Amino acid sequence: MHTDRFIIRRLTLTAAAAGSFLLLTACGGGNDSMAGHEGMSSSAPATTTASAQFNDADVAFAQMMIPHHEQAVEMAELAETRASDEEVKVLAAKIKAAQDPEIQTMQGWLSAWGKPASPGEMGHDMPGILSQEDMNDLEAAKGANFDKRFAELMLAHHNGAIEMARTEQDQGADPKAKELAKAIESAQQAEVAQLRKIVDRL
Repeated sequence: MHTDRFIIRRLTLTAAAAGSFLLLTACGGGNDSMAGHEGMSSSAPATTTASAQFNDADVAFAQMMIPHHEQAVEMAELAETRASDEEVKVLAAKIKAAQDPEIQTMQGWLSAWGKPASPGEMGHDMPGILSQEDMNDLEAAKGANFDKRFAELMLAHHNGAIEMARTEQDQGADPKAKELAKAIESAQQAEVAQLRKIVDRL
């Protein structure tokens, strides 16, 4: 059930990213500027045109942030039918709207770099990634119990993404990847502050 939805999402987003990349290639490249987080709180699709200047840190960032984002989107989708707190519902929708386009952007970069989308074994070491047991527990929760658990788990999840984004800014070479990492760090820091207040309130 949970695993099937995750696989379907990965296949759908991969196909979408590949289509976007082919379209950009056919049009002869594109804009060097990347559309990142709008107002540093939500993101617009960044160009999938990749720089020739990239290194292993850029590849690792994209390979690990894609499944990391996918899990956050899946958590946000659970909130659509399980959350009872209005602030939790609004924040979950905001997270999904921001991270879906970023997934497609990073998939386009990996395709352009000729690198696999999967992080392989290192994916198990992603900071903040939730266990299958945590995801199952969240899926089983409803109402106030879901709200509290969602906020706690997303808080840990965001802190992990911030750590990964900082690593990319320190070690990456691709300007667009580093810019996206900076935008992710800024947006998720603001959401971490909000999540902490939600946890305290609930």
